[in-house]
Amino acid sequence: MNRTQGLLHGLSEHELSEIRMLIEERTGICFDASRERFLSTRVEEHLREKNFDRGTDLLRAARKSNVEYESLLERLLTQETSFFRYPSVYEAFEKRVLPELHVKKFWTSPRTLRIWSAGCSTGEEPYSIAMTISDSGSFAESWNAEILATDVGRQALKHAERGLYTGRSVDTLSEKQLATHFAPGPGGQQVKPRLRKMVTFTQMNLASAVYVGRMDAIFCMNVLIYFSEERRRALVQRFYETLEPGGYLFLGHSESISKMPVKFQAIVLNDCILYRKPTAEEALKSALVAEGRA
Repeated sequence: MNRTQGLLHGLSEHELSEIRMLIEERTGICFDASRERFLSTRVEEHLREKNFDRGTDLLRAARKSNVEYESLLERLLTQETSFFRYPSVYEAFEKRVLPELHVKKFWTSPRTLRIWSAGCSTGEEPYSIAMTISDSGSFAESWNAEILATDVGRQALKHAERGLYTGRSVDTLSEKQLATHFAPGPGGQQVKPRLRKMVTFTQMNLASAVYVGRMDAIFCMNVLIYFSEERRRALVQRFYETLEPGGYLFLGHSESISKMPVKFQAIVLNDCILYRKPTAEEALKSALVAEGRA
């Protein structure tokens, strides 16, 4: 029997269950039955790479050492990402959300735009948001844009803070975007300081309610799929409370909150669904209409 076969047999269902519970207990991330194969494959890869003979050895190391635990977590959260991964989302942000916020907050001083990229991975999403704002004429010079980018993975955040990208990650960028927002770096494309200053990277576990202040827009793309239904509801409610009235929530294409009790307005633009928090006036009008129908 070769080493790979030994590991496949060495990782018992009980050990896999213990690993699943450890991850959920610490992060709220839930690997349900639909992600069973993904979980076992990634754990087996991790066992081989770290030279652990059994799942119990990995569990012991992860419980004793944050470094070992985070290394395992990074393996399980690795996902495909790129700049402007969902073009229709950024088009809606540029053509619908930014002009609306510009009108709404034009007379405020200072003119501050606050956006949260929740689950930012290696940084392509918050930098895509920053590029969209920078390339929007009405915002480029006269607004102070603050983008909070959070992720549970420490290594992913280190990558994001370096702002150095190569290969397929930058293939979606046009020559103009590369020339405007990047400079040639060691082995790749380096985000320019002006763009980098717009983004603050912070390690955060979304399962823990951390106060981040009010936001004008929240991007949480392909993150809810990692949580149980109960935690999804709690997180979406928290997003609703965090948003300014008239603020927007962006989710991944496969994620829906239509069955949740939160009172977002769903707006369909092409193949993108935006969730808008009503203003106090709109919420009151809606309540009066509902009352009138009763």
